[in-house]
Amino acid sequence: MAVAVAGVLVAAGAVTYSVAGEGGSSAEAPAAGSADAGFARDMAVHHQQAVEMSYIVRDRTTDVEVRRLAYDIAQTQANQRGMLLGWLDLWGLPKVSSDGPMGWMGMAGMSGEDGALMPGMATDTELKKLGTLNGKAAEVFYLQLMTAHHKGGIHMAEGCVQKCTVDVEKRLAQGMVEAQQSEIGLMTDLLKARGAKP
Repeated sequence: MAVAVAGVLVAAGAVTYSVAGEGGSSAEAPAAGSADAGFARDMAVHHQQAVEMSYIVRDRTTDVEVRRLAYDIAQTQANQRGMLLGWLDLWGLPKVSSDGPMGWMGMAGMSGEDGALMPGMATDTELKKLGTLNGKAAEVFYLQLMTAHHKGGIHMAEGCVQKCTVDVEKRLAQGMVEAQQSEIGLMTDLLKARGAKP
């Protein structure tokens, strides 16, 4: 798992360098209402919640496998979030859209209640509950929340692969799809081992 994270971080560095090069005078920045900007904004928010949930569960369990997974998710998604926000800076675009989340996918106004702004995101109530659990109960609830979170993230990343125009961003989105599908498989196995379902 650590090797995989190292590989992601190296790739992330290459992607950051690449997009910085593309941001020169020969490249045209995406528009504020583009899929590229919308994905960068929304996935940064989506990732932030995954990081938050992962740090919550690391403090609520001593299980090595779950703690390792949570650490890997937190580090990978924090790094990607920094890249996404960095691209918005590079493009001179705001980090928040007045149109609200998911407009770039034709889903504006479809955010859920209780703080769940986008597909797969946990509600404020669910986050509070996660913070009250310990041990196996915390592990199971985290794995269930993160499985749903990843499914929502995959849906968004697939949208970017189809709609985004900046090649390096499309490649990052495709990498997110593949990595999160793999993690869903791992989380399904961890849930089965605990007698639970996603």
